[in-house]
Amino acid sequence: MKRVRINAGKVGLVFKGGDYQKVITQGKHWLFLNQNVVMYDLTQEFRTSVALEILLKDEVLANMLELVEVDDNELVLVYENNNFKTTLQAGRYVYWKGLVDRNFKRVDLSKINITENIEKSLFRNYELSKYIRVFEVAAYEKAVLLVNDVYTKTLTGGTYRFWRNDTTIKIAKADTRQLQMEIAGQELLTKDKANIRINFFTQYKVTNIEKALLENKDFEKQLYILMQLALRTYVGTYSLDELLEKKENIATAVFDQVSKEAGQLGVKIINCGIRDVILTGDMKEIMNQVLVAQKRAQANIITRREETASTRSLLNTAKLMEDNEMLFKLKEMEYVEKIADKIGEITVSGNGNMVKQLKDIFTVNK
Repeated sequence: MKRVRINAGKVGLVFKGGDYQKVITQGKHWLFLNQNVVMYDLTQEFRTSVALEILLKDEVLANMLELVEVDDNELVLVYENNNFKTTLQAGRYVYWKGLVDRNFKRVDLSKINITENIEKSLFRNYELSKYIRVFEVAAYEKAVLLVNDVYTKTLTGGTYRFWRNDTTIKIAKADTRQLQMEIAGQELLTKDKANIRINFFTQYKVTNIEKALLENKDFEKQLYILMQLALRTYVGTYSLDELLEKKENIATAVFDQVSKEAGQLGVKIINCGIRDVILTGDMKEIMNQVLVAQKRAQANIITRREETASTRSLLNTAKLMEDNEMLFKLKEMEYVEKIADKIGEITVSGNGNMVKQLKDIFTVNK
């Protein structure tokens, strides 16, 4: 005989020749020499190499164990003393009763929605998070939810979690804020065959996310093409001069045309306009030459206008002097004063015809 002691928190299974005999608990026990004991910790999961069906035939042992069976489409959350411990996948698990207070919460993984009452803080725990799919939708976004590639519902801003299983889950998101699209560097021909480059902008907003994402592929690319084609259509009906003068008219025409078609894309056009009209190399040089010629012509017109005004003023002065002898004398004195500023000494006779004498002096000097 031999004596075996089982300490508190422990339990022993007695085997003889490899066959299970009985279970012994805390205290001192006498065993035959051909018997051996396998010790177990009551705080740990029960694991043994012996078939569980054989052990559970012992009612004493069976009452000391808690059997947890997890099906293929299930997940079990294990709580010890009200604290989350781990998760159990499909299989059979056995725990000792009594010493540790354990609770088990079953989860149906065959569905996608998390309907179980699970603390949100556990979603960050790797033991649980590896079974969850997470999708983020920003506050300024909307998203369509596709389950097995079938539209299910529209999601607004928030965090969405689904159980990870064989079901395919996808979301497609769109920004619902006011957006701007740039159509830059479009090389176009005007009505008079002038080659120009236009930078155009469009401000828009997604108003029907289901139509934009489900009924259209790459709705933004389609909107870009619509704007591009409308721009080409209207630019081609204007000459270069008309285009430069009526940029706002073209923007309004493009806005009216595209607004109707954009509704089919789930988009609302808010505003659009021509940012820049850029002339290409040769055309830029030609326009510069035209501008210089126009300015020269304007300068010539102004010069001739001034000459005409000056001549008219002289003519008016001559008529006044012809009718007024005193005014004629004053004009003589004005000319003498101007000449005196430039000539050191002038001698004239006093016969009264001073202007004639001055004319003779300057004719002789020449």
